[in-house]
Amino acid sequence: MKTKSQRITVRGIVFSALFGALMVVMSFLQIQLGFSPVPITMETMAIMLTGAFLGASYGFFSMFTVVVLVALGLPLLNGQGGLAKILGPTGGFIWMFPLSALLIGYFVNRVKGDGIKAYIQIFIIIGLFGSLLLYVTGVPWLAYKMKVSFAKAMALGCYPYLLGDFAKVVIATIIVVPIRKMYPSWQLTGTGGAKVAILEDSSTRKLS
Repeated sequence: MKTKSQRITVRGIVFSALFGALMVVMSFLQIQLGFSPVPITMETMAIMLTGAFLGASYGFFSMFTVVVLVALGLPLLNGQGGLAKILGPTGGFIWMFPLSALLIGYFVNRVKGDGIKAYIQIFIIIGLFGSLLLYVTGVPWLAYKMKVSFAKAMALGCYPYLLGDFAKVVIATIIVVPIRKMYPSWQLTGTGGAKVAILEDSSTRKLS
């Protein structure tokens, strides 16, 4: 009997939904700044944790599902939904959520151990893909929607948030490193230990 790792599992789908729900809840934890349409939000923390704990595939699936449901009109992000949310001034940040979770999951799963080196590596990964990557599409789209220069968009949608992002990356790293040792992504999603059997056709067996 041959075995192979199962690609899609009920456990993976369930945890994807749970982390998607975490994103929805954390989207309500935000502070609106009077000078910018971009709020200080905990959504990015949810992305960091989703990618780190669920891995690349299910991390992407979880965040992609949220984005699609929001686009379809469900009021999941701070009670708002629809194309107006996806294509609004903050839409450029939202589009990057699934890719951010995917890249975090991909690289975090390749970090070994739980020592100081692991903390540094995971901090860099989460900071790069869970924070800075979002500005790659977020700031240019903000500039386009608000009809301002790129420099002005950086002042409105990037610089004021970097210190908060740094704090969220530190907190996420402190959470992820010890917990992933007890609950690695393959265990949460059921992909590493799940096996499926491949039965051999009896007609192909040789008689002794």
